[in-house]
Amino acid sequence: MINRTQIMKGILEGCVLALLSREKLYSQEIPKKLGALGMTDISDGTLFPLLLRLESDELIQSEKVPITNGPARKYYNTTEKGLEELSKFKEIWKALDASVNMILSGGEIDERA
Repeated sequence: MINRTQIMKGILEGCVLALLSREKLYSQEIPKKLGALGMTDISDGTLFPLLLRLESDELIQSEKVPITNGPARKYYNTTEKGLEELSKFKEIWKALDASVNMILSGGEIDERA
């Protein structure tokens, strides 16, 4: 049985890096932005370990920003290393997307390659 969640987990890292490369986001904004772009069902149990790992790997950085009516909020954005990783992800995704689309559309295999 095809599990949409498992497929999403595989590409979530690249998508989060892409979002954070465009703007600094509060942790609770990330799943909302992903959902608005069609990546629904991203749970906190999936997202927060990913953010911790990305930060540990120095692909993103966080900053606590005080707010007037509550505790400080943690905002994330990509680092230079994260932008490099995003660039690699884009290359891999383009090649994978092309291959999967070829397979799904019944494309011919070049046996000479």
